[in-house]
Amino acid sequence: MSSTVTSTGSTRRSDLARLVLRAGVGGTLAAHGAQKLFGAFGGGGLEGTQGAMHAMGFRPGRRNAVLAGVAETGGGALLALGLATPAAGAAAAAAMAAAATVHAPNGFWATSGGLEYPAVLALASTALAVAGPGRYSLDRALGHALDKPWMPAVALLAAGAGAAWTIRQRQAAVAADAQAAADAPADAPQAPVAS
Repeated sequence: MSSTVTSTGSTRRSDLARLVLRAGVGGTLAAHGAQKLFGAFGGGGLEGTQGAMHAMGFRPGRRNAVLAGVAETGGGALLALGLATPAAGAAAAAAMAAAATVHAPNGFWATSGGLEYPAVLALASTALAVAGPGRYSLDRALGHALDKPWMPAVALLAAGAGAAWTIRQRQAAVAADAQAAADAPADAPQAPVAS
């Protein structure tokens, strides 16, 4: 009897821990996405974000700003709610993996502009996609219709492939920009940046 009580108590703690993690990680991601899409919380909105995305090598800037904003806002909100948890976690993890590549040249620590922060969000989102939402979630309330056992693997593979493609495209754009800058005469006028 005591092992059943202990097991039930452990399961409840695990479900509560997932709720807290989902709310924190999902809320943070949704807020960052809202900065990108709507200019909320002091963000640049879509216009500001598209220029920043272009400058970072994510081309075209507007499309990548929308994709990143939707992955963060939508993925974060769905994670917080515990709805479509595998897809939500995978989308958020993919966006954060791409963001981590921007920060990687600065090392690991966030205090130096490194990849620590997006990497932690990517890992937490991946863990939630794999572990599932727990008892206190909309997925459970809906009978796990959007949280089938096969979904984490499919969602993470698809999102990982999308992130890998985006990262490769960004690396090619950054390399092309560096080559163009190296080839340009020192007194040549700079071309305007297009989004």
